[in-house]
Amino acid sequence: MSFTDKVTNKAENAVGVAKEKAGAATGDRELQAEGKAEQSKASLKDAGEKLKDAAGNVKDAFGGSKG
Repeated sequence: MSFTDKVTNKAENAVGVAKEKAGAATGDRELQAEGKAEQSKASLKDAGEKLKDAAGNVKDAFGGSKG
């Protein structure tokens, strides 16, 4: 996972947390749900990036990077 992807995912998660808390504080259930959705989206992206990294590591371990 590239550093940029990590930072982007963390930022998206932080925005989601802020929206969720703001929604909870103001009683805005729609904003709260939007925040939770953004957190889920960021987590899913992060998991996908980790899966790509793991697949690349397996490929390298079995000599898949031969040119």
